[in-house]
Amino acid sequence: MKYPLFIYLFLLTVGIYAQHQDKVDFLQAKVDISLDPKQETIAGKVTYDLKALQKVDSIFLDAQNLQLIGTRLNNKKVKTTNSGKHIIIHKTLKAHKPYTLEIKYVAKPKQTVYFLGWNDGILGNEQVWTQGQGKYTSHWLPSFDDMTEKVEFDLDISVDRNYVVIANGNLLGIKDLGGLKKWSFNMDRPMSSYLLAFSIGDYHKKQMLSNRGVPIDLYHYPSDSSLVEPTYRFTKEIFDFLEKEIGVDYPWSNYKQIPVRDFLYAGMENTGTTIFSDTYLMDSISFKDRNFVNVNAHEMAHQWFGNLVTEVDGSSHWLHEGFASYYALLAEKALFGKDYYSWKLYESAIQLKELTEKNLGEALIDSNAGSLTFYEKGAWALHMLKEQLGEENFKKGIQEYLKKYGYKNATVNDFIKEMELASSRDLSPFRNRWLIDKEFPFTEAKTSLIRESEDLRVFFSLQKEVMTRSIDNESIIKKYWGSTNSDKLKSQIIKTYFKSLSEDFLGEALVSNNVMVRQAIALSVGQIPLELKSKFESLLEDDSYITKEAMLYKLWINYPANRDNYLDKVKNIEGFSNKNIRLLWLTLALLTKDYEPNNTNSYYLELSRYTSPVYTYEIRQVAFQFLEELIGFSDKNLLDLINGTQHHTWQFRKYSCTLLDRLLEQKEYRDRIEGLKVKLNGVELRYISNKLISE
Repeated sequence: MKYPLFIYLFLLTVGIYAQHQDKVDFLQAKVDISLDPKQETIAGKVTYDLKALQKVDSIFLDAQNLQLIGTRLNNKKVKTTNSGKHIIIHKTLKAHKPYTLEIKYVAKPKQTVYFLGWNDGILGNEQVWTQGQGKYTSHWLPSFDDMTEKVEFDLDISVDRNYVVIANGNLLGIKDLGGLKKWSFNMDRPMSSYLLAFSIGDYHKKQMLSNRGVPIDLYHYPSDSSLVEPTYRFTKEIFDFLEKEIGVDYPWSNYKQIPVRDFLYAGMENTGTTIFSDTYLMDSISFKDRNFVNVNAHEMAHQWFGNLVTEVDGSSHWLHEGFASYYALLAEKALFGKDYYSWKLYESAIQLKELTEKNLGEALIDSNAGSLTFYEKGAWALHMLKEQLGEENFKKGIQEYLKKYGYKNATVNDFIKEMELASSRDLSPFRNRWLIDKEFPFTEAKTSLIRESEDLRVFFSLQKEVMTRSIDNESIIKKYWGSTNSDKLKSQIIKTYFKSLSEDFLGEALVSNNVMVRQAIALSVGQIPLELKSKFESLLEDDSYITKEAMLYKLWINYPANRDNYLDKVKNIEGFSNKNIRLLWLTLALLTKDYEPNNTNSYYLELSRYTSPVYTYEIRQVAFQFLEELIGFSDKNLLDLINGTQHHTWQFRKYSCTLLDRLLEQKEYRDRIEGLKVKLNGVELRYISNKLISE
C-alpha cells in the first residue's frame, strides 16, 4: 500500500519511538545556553555522548516547538526532521559504537522556563527559573520526557552580567563576556532530565556545611538577610538527620535552596538544587504559624527518593512522594517530638478517612491518584510497613533498595522485593491492604496512633466518652483538660468541641498565655462575648500573624465602637509575605467611618496598587477580592486583572478569568473594558476580544 508522504513520515516516526529509543543510551550532555530574558528566548547548543546498544536506523529527542539551527553526528552534518515535538536523526548507528550528537537550536518556551520582571521597569525583581515537573525540560532543551533516560548533564549558562546564576552541580567558574557572564556547572552523576534546573536573579547566599562536609547553599534576596535564619531554621539538622536515618550518604556533590516569586508549587526537588516559593521566606513570628521545615525536609528527602532512585512511571509515584512525605515527618519528629509526628499523621488520616467515606479512595499504585493519596496515604503506608517489619529490617531494606537502584529507575515491585529480602517476610498482605486497596484502613491507623502517642490515646478516649456518656460535654472535657500539659492536645480539643465550651472555660483558657491554645480559640470563635471582650482583645498582642488577622477582623465586626482602637494596634504590621494583615487593615481602615480621613486617599491608592504584576499573585488576588467587596476597580485594576488572565500559575489565572467573567456581565464594566483594549498587548487583546464577542 502506498501512503502520502506525511503519513509515511508519521508512521516512520511512531516506529522510531516505539522500537528504537530504548536501544540507545545517552551518557553525557554538555549544554551551552544563552538567555535573552527580555525577549524570553534561549539560544542553545547541546552535545550528547551516546552509545547504540544495537544497530538502529534513527534516534530521536523530545523537543517542544524548538527552532532547529543544525545537527551534527560525529562532527558531520546529518539528516534531521523537526516535527515540533521531536527531533529525529535519520542515520544508521552501529551497535556498541560511541557517537557524539550536536544540536543547535533556539527556544521560546511557553512553559517550563519562566521570565519575571524583565519588562516592568523596576530594577532588582528580575528572575528566570525552571520547573520541569516530571517532564517538559524539552521546552528549552532537546532532551527526554522520560524519567528512565538518565544522563550526566553539565551546564554553561550565559546571561546579563548583573545577575546570579544557580544550577545543578558544582560551579566550575564564571567567565566575563562583556555584557554577559557565562556560568559553568558540572554534574558528576546521571539524572533524569526533568530534574535539570536553573534560577537566575539578584541573590545573596549563606553557606553551611553538613556534618560530613557537604556544602549547603541558602539563597535569599539582598533585602532579606534578616529572614535567612528563621526561613532556613534547622536545615543542617534536617540534612544530617536524613543521612543518618536513611543510612546512605547524600548522593550529590552539594545542595542549594533558591526562593523564587510566583512559583507553581511549594517547592521542587531538582537534583541538588531545590527551587521553592518565596512565600516561605519568613520572620520569627511567621515561623510559629507556618514554616519551611516540612517543605524543606520533603524536598531534601527527594534527593534520595526520586532523584537517586527514580520511578519508572506514574504507577510507582509512591516511591517519590510517599517516601519524601514520610521522611519529612520523621525529620519533624526528630526536631519537634513524637507527639508532633503523631498529630500530623492523625490529621492526614482524618482527610483520608473522609475521602474513603465519599467513595473517592484511591490505590497508591494508581498513576492517576491525587496528591492526598500519593503524599499522605503514601507516608502512612511506610509508617505501617516499618511497624510490621521492625526498624532494623525496615532500614536494611531501604538501604539495599537505594544501593541497588541508585542512579537508576525502580518500580514498586522492585522496592517490595528488596523489603521482603531484608525482612524474610511475604509482603503480599501489606501490598494488598496499603498499595492496592482504595480504602484507607482508618481502624488500623487509629490503633497505630494509640500505640504511638499518649496525646492521641487521650484524645480518642475523650471522643469515645463524649459520644457514649450522657453528662454534658464540658464536664468530660474539663477532666481531660486538667490532666494534660500538651498544647497540641488542648488546641485540638478547642477546635473539635468549641461549641460545647462555656464562657468561663474559654476565659480560663485565654489567660493561660498559651499561643497555640489562644490561636485555636481565635480561629474557632464567631460571636465574641462581652464578658470576655478584653481577653479577646489581648489576642491582638500575640506573636502570631494568624491570630492577629483573625482577631482584627472579628473584633472589628463585633465591636464597632472600638474599631479605631483595633486598627491603631496593628497599624504598621505587614504579616506574612502575602501581606495578609496589611491588606485586611487597609480594607477595614477604608470601611471605618471617620478613621484618619486625611489618609483615606493614600490608603485606597496603596490597596489599589497591590493588584499590579510587580507583586506576587497571592498579594494581587487578595487585593482584587477586597477591592471588589469595597469600592470597585479603577482602570488600572482592570488592566491588572486582564494581565492576570495570562498568568503562568493556574490558580491565579483561573481566579482572574472567573472574576473578569463576572465583571463582563455588568454593562458598566463591559463598556470600560472595551475602552481599555488600546492599552492591551497582543495576547491580552486577543483574549479580551474573544470574550467580548462571545458574551
